[in-house]
Amino acid sequence: MTKGLDLEICDKLLTTTRSVRLRLDFSRPVEPQVIEDCIEIALQGPSSTNTQLWQFVVVTDAGKRAALGKIYKETFDIYWAESIAANPEAFENITPHTQRMIDSAQYLAAHMGDAPVLILFCITENCTELPLFEQAGAYGSILPAAWSFMLAARARGLGSCWTTVHLKKAAEAAAVVGIPDGVTQTVLLPVAYYKGKDFKSAARNPASTVTHWNTWGTQR
Repeated sequence: MTKGLDLEICDKLLTTTRSVRLRLDFSRPVEPQVIEDCIEIALQGPSSTNTQLWQFVVVTDAGKRAALGKIYKETFDIYWAESIAANPEAFENITPHTQRMIDSAQYLAAHMGDAPVLILFCITENCTELPLFEQAGAYGSILPAAWSFMLAARARGLGSCWTTVHLKKAAEAAAVVGIPDGVTQTVLLPVAYYKGKDFKSAARNPASTVTHWNTWGTQR
């Protein structure tokens, strides 16, 4: 316990919040209050100069979820074909671990519209026309909120998955839910209760291999 925080619990939450695809329970509804509670927590995230330009579009309507799911599948297929065409050699000898990840991504693409809740995280300005440093500030204002939402959802037994491929047809997605011009969509999260037991930490490279001290390439 450190200054009122249980580090073991905090660290478990931070290290086991996974991208959930295969284990999303599409058959179980998610209570609106639970979503609102998670958004309240997301609103505590930092934003550039405290502008708080975030907006959250929660989609539970079956027809609109299906429409967004169709857009997601179309854009995923485009993205996947482009990826193979750009680097065909990478797809010739795929490891079992990578194949499982591919299978789960394709499964979500086929079932995105089945998620009981879809949430679009938006910024009320057109980020594509901003200078780079202002883009960084704008995206840096909404992405922490989205991550906080994912953590809050995880703590409540909900799974989610960070997706952005729908942005290849952002205008079509905006039309489905009435997002006005000048608003930038960022991440689309499918949200559902997750099936099965708890999650584990993922395999990652040691921090020392990706950390540079004072000068690039210098390790401690």
